[in-house]
Amino acid sequence: MRSPKSPVLSINGLIKDVGPLSSLDGKMLRVVSGVSLIAERGEVTALLGANGAGKTTTLECAQGLQKRNGGSISLLGEDPAEAGAGLRARVGVMLQDGGLPPSARPLPLLRHIAGLYANPWPLEDLVGRLGIDTFSRTSVRRLSGGQKQRLALAAALIGRPEVLFLDEPSAGLDPQSRQLVFDLITELRDSGMGIILTTHLMDDAQRLADYVYIIDAGRNVAEGTVQELLQHRPVEDQDAEHVRTLVFEAPAGLDVAAVLPAGVEVSEARAGSYTVTGALTPHHLAALAQWWEAKGIMPASMSLQARSLEDVFLDISGKDIR
Repeated sequence: MRSPKSPVLSINGLIKDVGPLSSLDGKMLRVVSGVSLIAERGEVTALLGANGAGKTTTLECAQGLQKRNGGSISLLGEDPAEAGAGLRARVGVMLQDGGLPPSARPLPLLRHIAGLYANPWPLEDLVGRLGIDTFSRTSVRRLSGGQKQRLALAAALIGRPEVLFLDEPSAGLDPQSRQLVFDLITELRDSGMGIILTTHLMDDAQRLADYVYIIDAGRNVAEGTVQELLQHRPVEDQDAEHVRTLVFEAPAGLDVAAVLPAGVEVSEARAGSYTVTGALTPHHLAALAQWWEAKGIMPASMSLQARSLEDVFLDISGKDIR
């Protein structure tokens, strides 16, 4: 586990039981069993796990929404289980389901929330940044999923928190809204805010996170920066050459496999979209480029990828549906 520098959140050996499972034996179910993590100021810390892994319960304990059965939690230097209004005013929480009153309209709701803080974010600026002015006259119950997400984010930010919890922040967002939210998260991180997020979208975590914790069955199973985790390889693949994937767009029907050696897989998922996977080397790329030149082919797009964070997550947590 990394050493704290300027933590906004520190969890050590968290235990959480729920139940009892039945009225006959009174046994409890342990859903979190010793999770530990640290989230720093000026960083995005991602908590990843399959459904039922315990990540949402962990963060609800960290926010003071659930009481823990063991371990310690320090949120901005205080125990959230005993938090008063002073601590709550320094923390922003965006829940996945929003928790917004369905009959409310965005602007009156945000004005009400802003009135609870001594130094709120200027409402006009926040509304404009998140595009809420485009649906400000619509009640919450009639908003799309993405619009509710943007409103929930605004509600979490209006108090200018020092630490921000985000549960699936990009769920339901269209590409433009997703980019807008990502830019804002990056700006907040760069300003020194500590941000803790959970997401099922590994691309989001890979793009946003400075440090990642993976939990499974209520326990820590891996942690590190994105780059550190991308170096993780299954035991059975430790001695294998590093696999990369090349994706490019070109005229349909090309015999790409004829240019590359055995052991490199080539597929054309749709007409003109090629995927080349294997232990690719600069020699292979040079041969392919020479072949393109000989045939007068200029790919419309091209990308080369190593393992993704999703690959690592599946290696660690398994591929079974939970």
